[in-house]
Amino acid sequence: MSKTTGRVVGVNGNMVSVRVEGRVALNEVAYIETDGHRLKAEVIRIRGDQVQTQVFEITRGIKVGMPVVFTGELLAVTLGPGLLGRIYDGLQNPLPEIAQKTGYFLEPGLYLDALPTDTQWTWTPTAQVGDSLERADLLGTVPEGTFTHRIMVPFNLFGTYTVQSIQPAGYYGVQDEIAVLQDSNGQTYSLSMAFEWPVKRAIDCYAERIKPTEPMVTKSRIIDTFFPVAKGGTYCVPGPFGAGKTVLQQVTSRYADVDIVIIAACGERAGEVVETLVEFPELTDPKTGRSLMERTIIVCNTSSMPVAAREASVYTAVTMAEYYRQMGLHVLLLADSTSRWAQAMREMSGRLEEIPGEEAFPAYLESVIASFYERAGIVRLKSGEVGSVTIGGTVSPAGGNFEEPVTQATLKVVGAFHGLSRERSDARKFPAIHPLDSWSKYKGIINPEWVAWAHEFLAHGTEVAHMMKVVGEEGTSLDDFLVFLKSEFLDTVYLQQNSFDPVDASVSPERQKLLFSRAARVLGAWFAFKNKEEARASFNKLRQLFLDANGAVWESDDFQQADREILDYLENTGTGLDSAANHIIEGLEQSA
Repeated sequence: MSKTTGRVVGVNGNMVSVRVEGRVALNEVAYIETDGHRLKAEVIRIRGDQVQTQVFEITRGIKVGMPVVFTGELLAVTLGPGLLGRIYDGLQNPLPEIAQKTGYFLEPGLYLDALPTDTQWTWTPTAQVGDSLERADLLGTVPEGTFTHRIMVPFNLFGTYTVQSIQPAGYYGVQDEIAVLQDSNGQTYSLSMAFEWPVKRAIDCYAERIKPTEPMVTKSRIIDTFFPVAKGGTYCVPGPFGAGKTVLQQVTSRYADVDIVIIAACGERAGEVVETLVEFPELTDPKTGRSLMERTIIVCNTSSMPVAAREASVYTAVTMAEYYRQMGLHVLLLADSTSRWAQAMREMSGRLEEIPGEEAFPAYLESVIASFYERAGIVRLKSGEVGSVTIGGTVSPAGGNFEEPVTQATLKVVGAFHGLSRERSDARKFPAIHPLDSWSKYKGIINPEWVAWAHEFLAHGTEVAHMMKVVGEEGTSLDDFLVFLKSEFLDTVYLQQNSFDPVDASVSPERQKLLFSRAARVLGAWFAFKNKEEARASFNKLRQLFLDANGAVWESDDFQQADREILDYLENTGTGLDSAANHIIEGLEQSA
């Protein structure tokens, strides 16, 4: 069957208009034959015999009349062993290999194999001749880093197949034949370890999709305690430039309780991308003690690269994430920054002369963002195992304005909102997540009632701080001033965290519970004094929550003695928040 061809009839930036001779499909891949190069493009609109394509390269040198060849295939990525530890661009071209071939400047029209073809993998078959298999069923395994990489029946083979032959255990490359399948019509299919899958089509080879409930521990106190993220959930990190979005994502990628980390730098500044590329190979994985890159994939398209490749990079990253999810692994995808991805869509929409929406973004902005985040989730595979893809995207609103379209469209579909504050970042309070503006729909590692109490305390302390700016310290009551100081204490010792300190950078759930319990005991006196008549009941309730959450940790004589002292003091006096707090602190010091 001959391929459809065409001729260039117009060029507008990276959008090239082509008059075709034959049939084409939306999102089909085409190649523009320039002088010495074949530039990859994607069909984005069809009007009669004229189609518009977006080119993934710089379009310098394209002229009217140049030939175009349509492949009949959708934009796809190669899936197989060898993805981990690699650095790709938005089209899954390995950037280090391209640099070795061309130097520091990318050469247009150069596309290399996504997987190393010279690597020999230790193949162990699990399927046998005569077995009946379906797509995503296991054929065999190969070791990849610290994981067992599962070689599966390609996801695009629908129906039931019989294993005609399968290679014995040994060493094979990704392009070698490892099995032959036959369908019900007698047609045979030769399979290798790698296959392709369209990036804009979600992988749906699972038994059922389940609700995210298990927390994804990030080892960051303010996230795990106040604004948790669930495995298979979604969250966004909006904030102004310089507020620490990229650093927060890098810290999360190091310490999050996940198996695989995929970083999609879709339009980030070149300096930040270079920092990531330089630092990650040098980082030690706290889970394995080996290089963090062994379980990381980086997809980077800087803001200076073509917008079409930037738009494709997020789909390339999420497709690879879904692939590893099919192996029963938990994957974290970090997209930085979705604002620049949306800007790429706005640029292409403008060239297509579509009716603009708010702030000139395309009218379909919300649906595109929703379709991306909807590819996150936790699923139960046909084998009964559970895998997940958690998506966290940063947003860079101009001027830190959270009312702009990209932020608002993202807030409608994510399960947690970690809003970064310019005020907190200027005050060097990191992570700069605002404790009053942020929220989460997921359940964390701390009792929700505890968190609600602490959140109320922070809100009251903020109100007092605002009042003090008007009346000054001398016009503030002693109790209110103590509330302000204690809210500052909670902010300083718990919400803030030093990402560069070897101890404070990563806080285990057990240690978070311990620290929060001790901080809550200091705050507990304030809650008891809110209603004098219910002081004992409130404190007993608080103490029971401590016992429920920490078990035997607090079943000590020191703790019970401190309880008796505090309760007696509250019952006998009923006033003097500062004295009650001092008694609590003394009890903590003695028990420590």
